[in-house]
Amino acid sequence: MSRIYSGSGDLGRVINSSCVLIIVLGLVFCPTVIADVEWEEDGWLNTNLVKERLNNGDEFGCYEIPGLSWENDPGAVAGECRQYIEQRTAASLWGENPISTYSPNGLSMSQHQIISKQGFVVHGDLNGLDYTAWHNASDVPEDLWDWYNLGRRGGSLEQIIGSVDDVRGAVEEGGLVNLYWIGRVHEATIRHDSDIEDYISNDADAWLTTWGQAWSYWAKSKCYEFDHSIISQGENYVLNFESLIKEQCTNLLPERWNVPITWMLDIGSSDVIEISADGESLEEISQQRHTREGYSKLPNQYLHISITDGKSVNITIESDEYDVMGISEFWNNHSSAITIAAHETSDLFKWSKRFVGQEDLVFTWLLEPRTMDGDADWLPYAALVVGATAILTMLVVLKREGLGPLAKQETEQ
Repeated sequence: MSRIYSGSGDLGRVINSSCVLIIVLGLVFCPTVIADVEWEEDGWLNTNLVKERLNNGDEFGCYEIPGLSWENDPGAVAGECRQYIEQRTAASLWGENPISTYSPNGLSMSQHQIISKQGFVVHGDLNGLDYTAWHNASDVPEDLWDWYNLGRRGGSLEQIIGSVDDVRGAVEEGGLVNLYWIGRVHEATIRHDSDIEDYISNDADAWLTTWGQAWSYWAKSKCYEFDHSIISQGENYVLNFESLIKEQCTNLLPERWNVPITWMLDIGSSDVIEISADGESLEEISQQRHTREGYSKLPNQYLHISITDGKSVNITIESDEYDVMGISEFWNNHSSAITIAAHETSDLFKWSKRFVGQEDLVFTWLLEPRTMDGDADWLPYAALVVGATAILTMLVVLKREGLGPLAKQETEQ
């Protein structure tokens, strides 16, 4: 009987030791269980600084949430990040809901779809999917999922790394040019390239916009309706045009912001006498590059009307001949658009303070909270060291009991 009892004890020790070993291994290879990383909000998101950035045309999107993993649970990261933004600021002047997020390389299409269900329809940048948008001048997005892999074009805004020639070349090629920038690394400030800043501010013939604005503009081409009519008024004619708000379009693309869309109207050689929208004069914006409502008419070109959905426009012209040609590729008929994605923005003041008074550069700020200890990049490595030490200790304990791979090796020798 004692012999049977002894065998049962050996079996019990094996089971107990194996359970402990499994638990230790689980702790090592499931970093989210090791530590609940605490974070603190960026206090500047509750100040007038946010209003200044929004008035500049900037956008607030998502980067990540400390302690959560895009790879392990993209839905949790996107949901938490969405709440983090919505509880502190509107995403844009054109829409309160955040729709742009960073996503790392290596996520599957199903994981990107999970992120999209949280309202984030633009995922950037260079994350390895086969479907792409704006990785070059001709990489025009055709479907919604093309925006799950937004390209990076024109290089970086950072000094030394960035090149004004690269930015200029990309703008001249056309399409959406998406620059990359990180404002700080640890406590070090990353300087931006003043030549690139000067080029964008003074010379670039492009729409200066953000990820969410660019997507919302593109999305309009997927579903729209408009209304138009013309009546005689003395010696002239009044053309009425309206981009309609339709329930079927709103339901199809609920995330879309109501940004001004540029409609092309062929009025022939007729002069424009007056343009008003909802009873107020519409601004002439031929030289403008920041998103706004208005109109532009250059010699031998169509009349371009940039308005939000639901805005009724009256155009007084000399002739009753006209045609609605459709929507231009980019706002105000620009052939290029420039976005600047500010990655890892955990302190809006420190990231943006060098651009105070700079009204030309427009940023997509990809936000993340700060970890309580400032930077916890070392935690995964520390966890691996602790885990490896625990495993080695357990193997030694098992060896003393005559169990485990170390004991087996010793027996064979």
